[in-house]
Amino acid sequence: MTTNHEADASGVSELGKTPLHDTATATADHDGDRRPPTLVFIHGTNAPSYMWSGLINELTLRGHRSVSVDLPGHGDEAFIPRAYQAPQDLQALATEPSPLAEFTIDDYVERVVDVVRRARRHGPVILVGASQGGVTVSRVGNAVPDLLDRVVYVAAYCCVDLPNMTAYLATPENGDSLLPQVTQALVADPAILGVSRVNWRSADPSVFDGIKQCLAGDFTDEAVSRLLHTLEPDETAGIPLAEARGEAQTWGRIPRTYVRFTLDRLIPLALQDRFINEADRLTPDNPTDVRSVAAPHVGPFSRPVLVEIFAELAGR
Repeated sequence: MTTNHEADASGVSELGKTPLHDTATATADHDGDRRPPTLVFIHGTNAPSYMWSGLINELTLRGHRSVSVDLPGHGDEAFIPRAYQAPQDLQALATEPSPLAEFTIDDYVERVVDVVRRARRHGPVILVGASQGGVTVSRVGNAVPDLLDRVVYVAAYCCVDLPNMTAYLATPENGDSLLPQVTQALVADPAILGVSRVNWRSADPSVFDGIKQCLAGDFTDEAVSRLLHTLEPDETAGIPLAEARGEAQTWGRIPRTYVRFTLDRLIPLALQDRFINEADRLTPDNPTDVRSVAAPHVGPFSRPVLVEIFAELAGR
């Protein structure tokens, strides 16, 4: 259990029950701008922005401005190999070229910075990332810290001491990760194809069961099937190797929230806590606002407790 400033969805700190909005780092002033914020959401690996739709719908119905970003090669730009369709051609699926191989973390950052700049014209911006989306959050925080009023990591990679995601996969805190149960569905060598291509439609029941255990432990089988239908086969292979560290003088100045998923089997709780502790050592005057939700890696993000957390952050 992390020893940072952990709070529940009510916005009341578990340490002394003091309102979080009274802490020194709860808000960024931006010349006294008191307009309502826009929440900008970034999806994780092999996913579209649709993953945030349930949460965004709930926030919108409460009057909060929210938008989700499709990173390059995702959502409406997703590449679906012909061999991925039914009936599948597994041999061709392992070799069919993908345009996502050409994208880099810089392309991801450019896409998000453009959205952040547009949103900032209308008021403060809260940037949110899940899973691998945390890499983009940190890089955007390094690039345009003055445009962001808060960054939020939702069971996400938040690299500080080590340079990239791959480095953290080799840490003791990641030892209990069930990620290999997902990577067993890889159908090609990422080093050759330039993308991590996952066959979410595998007919092997052990693949279905492994993905469920890793990503969606408390989902019904029907809900897992719906999840697999929304996930995309290709993800740019270079992102886990990209420089992802938040920098103290830029990213480190932005108020920061980490939402721990206590049932996450892809990013174990010990690794989530390592991210929090490393960030707090780097920026001792800007401690992480920590929340905890009993959820597996993929949420779903429309869980009522998550809606309450983001409604509270947007309402500060």
